[in-house]
Amino acid sequence: MPTISRFYGILIIMFYREGYNEEPHFHVRYNEYDAKVSIKDGYVLKGNLPSRAFNLVNEWAALHRDELIETGKG
Repeated sequence: MPTISRFYGILIIMFYREGYNEEPHFHVRYNEYDAKVSIKDGYVLKGNLPSRAFNLVNEWAALHRDELIETGKG
């Protein structure tokens, strides 16, 4: 599993060649929650997260946005 970051029990996962027709995104797993999050704007595209985990993920994504965009290009 391509986990690119792990913090507070939250896993950030990116599949490098997933869905060429999809908006660039990364996956988040936290306990029983799964979500697909847009790299561009941080919105949850699919699934859900508790608000506290969502806020932490958005803070992390803001710090790493340039890296995520570059990695998402494949």
